Amino acid sequence: MSDQTDDGYIEPETKPAATMVIMHRDPAGGAPKILMMERVKSMAFAGGAAVFPGGKVDPEDFTYAEALGDDVTLGLDRDEVAARLAVIRETIEEAGLALGLTGVDDPADCEAARAALHGGATLADICGEFDWTPDIVKLVPWARWRPPAFERTPRIFDTRFYLIDAGDTELNAVVDATENKKLFWASAEETLSLAEDGKVMIIFPTRRNLERLAQFGSFDDACTHAADFPVRTVLTYIDDRPDGKYLSIPGDHGYPVIAEPLSKSLRG
Repeated sequence: MSDQTDDGYIEPETKPAATMVIMHRDPAGGAPKILMMERVKSMAFAGGAAVFPGGKVDPEDFTYAEALGDDVTLGLDRDEVAARLAVIRETIEEAGLALGLTGVDDPADCEAARAALHGGATLADICGEFDWTPDIVKLVPWARWRPPAFERTPRIFDTRFYLIDAGDTELNAVVDATENKKLFWASAEETLSLAEDGKVMIIFPTRRNLERLAQFGSFDDACTHAADFPVRTVLTYIDDRPDGKYLSIPGDHGYPVIAEPLSKSLRG
């Protein structure tokens, strides 16, 4: 449903979305490596930016969520289950990795499933064909972001972020050559450094989440932290300071940095 602000602006309908933070242990003993996806510049949202894999929740994801039994959904509500199904599907489509599923021998061996999804098949279709079952407990809730009306964008995404453990192996993610042009594994700190050097572009939510992730030396540490900060929707706002306007978030969501100058912010 669309809302109207006090000045008459009609806020577009919010679209549910989900994104997956894929973490694997660094064999050299460093901080976990995270899969980043550099989007093609022509994309309407975050064109040219490095982001985590993910995308919109489709109607078919809601249908599949309603069809699954309690042994799979774990009593979670339909919207939560649909978001987790969507991010499983999107990660296959965008990165060629089948994660968050039981029955998968090699997450990187999913070319047929990926082709089927690009051809119009649903996640339910490919799970039936390949005898896979969503294992949504593997997806650990991390955050939920939704921009408020001041953004004045033609689309507003209500995006849920999930962590998933990819184990010790650096999986061979493969670009889809439509929405993304490059995939790379890097620690949160490494990606932030690339952004500071101008080698990649990251938008405000991605930067804040990378800074938060950079605090932890393992997937388990990040999960412990996530449990200390149950997911509540992060709403950005403008903080008008003596030295200028800052794009900000509340300080009680677990983020070590909560503001940056509005003039320097990339918001997608």
